[in-house]
Amino acid sequence: MAQTTPPRRNPATWIAVSILVIIGIVGTLWVPIYARSAPKLGAFPFFYWYQLIWVPVVAILSLLSYLLLRTRPQDRADASTAAGDGTTAGT
Repeated sequence: MAQTTPPRRNPATWIAVSILVIIGIVGTLWVPIYARSAPKLGAFPFFYWYQLIWVPVVAILSLLSYLLLRTRPQDRADASTAAGDGTTAGT
């Protein structure tokens, strides 16, 4: 049984995904950015609400990365016909 290789991604796609992931990592792990208590949002110091804001931001960045890297169903159908496994989309 021959294994099909997934289609190669454009290097620009990998660069975009890498930048999105790095933004999430640097924004949460670079402590000097948020190691302070002012300004406060209600009773919460800056440290806490800054970290809480990053939860949905990182989720959105991860979603964008996933959407950039996922394989579309028509790409899979093209790859299977190119592999010569005998299946066609119309039958």
